[in-house]
Amino acid sequence: MPHHLLLTDPETAKDVLTFVGRATRITDDGVRLQASNGVLALTTAALAPHGLFDSTPTVLAMRIVHADPELECDIVVDQLTAADDPLRLTLPETGLSPAWAGVAPPRGDWTPAATLPASMIAQRAQWGISAVARGATPGSGEEAVRALRAAIWGEPDDDLGGLPRGIAFAADALGFISGEEEVPVMRSGRWTRLAFRRGHVLARGPVASGLTAVRDTGTAG
Repeated sequence: MPHHLLLTDPETAKDVLTFVGRATRITDDGVRLQASNGVLALTTAALAPHGLFDSTPTVLAMRIVHADPELECDIVVDQLTAADDPLRLTLPETGLSPAWAGVAPPRGDWTPAATLPASMIAQRAQWGISAVARGATPGSGEEAVRALRAAIWGEPDDDLGGLPRGIAFAADALGFISGEEEVPVMRSGRWTRLAFRRGHVLARGPVASGLTAVRDTGTAG
């Protein structure tokens, strides 16, 4: 018998399907579904290190929605499908175990650091997309393309306050950028979180991190 996610309304179910669909277009490592007390958190890794000596930062995209209060789960999946009931989504028979799912960002103690204009984040995302397209020569192998993506998206970007450019990639790919918005930037230890209206992007730097402090690029009060 298949297992299901039970959401609060059809619109939320469609929202979850949209997030999972966007995530699977940029990664094969799935989406983590964590549900408890009527809340479902969906998390995917837009960027993550591969191997012990890979200094690529971890960049996660997260969206939080309402779920049935009795729903309890913690599983990583590579797909969800609609069911006959518009409130239910069908889970695959087996889950995934990507390394990034074992890296948990803090739940509290976030300190406001700055704001970043959504327009600047969108601009840096488009720059990175173009750079990847220019650098990926015909016939490039999977490892070469992965290294190129890691170099471009993992690089600290001065226009993003020294944060890895992958935060822009994650926000753009998951549909978090919408119109003019000043995005709060918060920090907790080695983690940085960008709180968009449509979701959150979290970045965890490598052990040897030279990231600069986030510049406040918002309008002075």
